[in-house]
Amino acid sequence: MANTILVGAQWGDEGKGKIIDVLTEQADVVVRSQGGNNAGHTVLIGAQKYILHLIPSGILRGKKQCVIGNGVVVDPVGLVREIEGLEALGVPVDGKLFISDAAHVVLPYHRLLDEQREVRKGRNKIGTTKRGIGPTYADKASRTGIRMLDLIDPERFAEVLRLRLRENNAVLKAFGAKPLSFAKVEAEYRAAGERLRPLVTNTVVMLNRAIRRRKSLLFEGAQGTFLDLDHGTYPFVTSSNTTAGGACTGSGVPPHRMDRVVGVMKAYTTRVGEGPFPTENQEISDLLHGMGREFGATTGRARRCGWFDTVLTRHAAMVNGIDQLAVTNLDGLDTVERIRVCVAYRCGGKKLDYVPTDGRLLETCEPVYREFPGWRASTADARSWKDLPARARQYLEAVSSLVGAPLMIVSVGPARDQTIFVK
Repeated sequence: MANTILVGAQWGDEGKGKIIDVLTEQADVVVRSQGGNNAGHTVLIGAQKYILHLIPSGILRGKKQCVIGNGVVVDPVGLVREIEGLEALGVPVDGKLFISDAAHVVLPYHRLLDEQREVRKGRNKIGTTKRGIGPTYADKASRTGIRMLDLIDPERFAEVLRLRLRENNAVLKAFGAKPLSFAKVEAEYRAAGERLRPLVTNTVVMLNRAIRRRKSLLFEGAQGTFLDLDHGTYPFVTSSNTTAGGACTGSGVPPHRMDRVVGVMKAYTTRVGEGPFPTENQEISDLLHGMGREFGATTGRARRCGWFDTVLTRHAAMVNGIDQLAVTNLDGLDTVERIRVCVAYRCGGKKLDYVPTDGRLLETCEPVYREFPGWRASTADARSWKDLPARARQYLEAVSSLVGAPLMIVSVGPARDQTIFVK
């Protein structure tokens, strides 16, 4: 398989975990290059459901190598819990998982600062997971962060932690929050560092050596295009670059070594947290929630739901250079009689075919819809393109044409075998 970047083309939660799991069969190395444990990928294998937060989904496939790259922010205590959870389910990690020595570490004060800042925003809150991701990236940008190479050196870690706690406890005190104990944090993180030390390495060198040996790499995107710090619906975004370019900076693999970009999108649209959402629709939201769908893997929060938005996904195709599409959750529309698709926005008397940078303007945009007849039949047992109802195929072909990229995969359920390769 060619070196492939897989990205979410909406606001995250597009079902990337399953698509990554399917594509991993053809890959040698799976790489996570940004985000933290604020993301979650759900993979269903047989009757067993796996929910992953930091570890690439490739860990569930035999002897595949999995890499947490330099662009990821790592909660070491959370990662150890995740490793232990996998091992309890019979999934080995040692010898398969590698962590960048340059990845930054999420500490307890990051989580507390995240929570305090979100609470103080009141009605203007962003809707973060309060996992400390934003404050960790802020420390990285201000050159005051602690990295994995610091964590696994006990003396060095104690020295830098003492300094950072002194500064951050003063900030927490100003917020009215209880200061953190150096002894408690140092002991907990030292133990996590001991467990993770054998997995920490220079992953930039490792990945480039793999390319020279003609190994195929799959870059596992977290979140989605419109949560990108630069290209998303700012300020209602995450703190990393979730678009295709982030795979290069977050891994140390140069752009000319990338062969294709696969964009994952649901057959409808969802969003978690605050921010503009032009096609949000209560009827489809009630339908999907009533089916037990669309609850976050990381937080359990009910996702906001709406009709498919081709303005949004066409913009994502442009920003990421999407070569092929993977459409998931088609089966979520099996009972819908008339399906709407947004083909343009009407904002302030103007018709737009792109996503405006100004979120306040996007808040005022009204979707211009095109309607399609529903197929009103189950797609869950379809295993080939011809197995799909004719109207489902027509809908998918229209979506592909409107987005401007060919279909590669259609998913009709969470299981591995509920996957159709179109071409």
